[in-house]
Amino acid sequence: MEQNVFINGVAPGGLTSRSQVLLLVCYLLKSVGVPLSRNSIIQVVQANGLANYFEVTDAIGELLERGHIQPTQGDDMLTVTETGSRIAQTLESDLPISVREKAVHAAMKLMTRIKLERENQVEINKTPDGFTVVCHVSDGKRELMQLSLLVADRIQAEVIREDFLRDPGRVYAGVLALQTGDMEAFRRMIGV
Repeated sequence: MEQNVFINGVAPGGLTSRSQVLLLVCYLLKSVGVPLSRNSIIQVVQANGLANYFEVTDAIGELLERGHIQPTQGDDMLTVTETGSRIAQTLESDLPISVREKAVHAAMKLMTRIKLERENQVEINKTPDGFTVVCHVSDGKRELMQLSLLVADRIQAEVIREDFLRDPGRVYAGVLALQTGDMEAFRRMIGV
């Protein structure tokens, strides 16, 4: 297959043809079944080195012009049209299976992260003594717990934020186990 796209940032096994990049965007939107933002699509593709950033942004523009994808929810989100979905279904085997799997896995992971960030907030505030990290655990309807930590610097605060958002339920369950004296449950959680 002739290489006809920029390959900067493309990992070995990534896409090197324009038609494959166009197909990947349609396939991704069809596979996840929910609208994604332009930035989310780019992030999913870039996170795994599946295609070049500029090629993906150009592909999104071209697919919008052709009517294979369309804006929804006030132009912030994109969804695949019936035509784009048929194309993706018909030609999906033109994409390497590893690319398809990586793209869908990364999209699902990103959607989970977005949901967790929407439901569980983290505030980082500068104080005279360092930074306060305030983690809010929610079930989507109400706040279940608020945990405030004082840390020395912004780097520590960001590490705590990232770890918390990776699995807020684990933090909640750990604090609950400690507070109720269920040390066996707590040891299981931390792998001791």
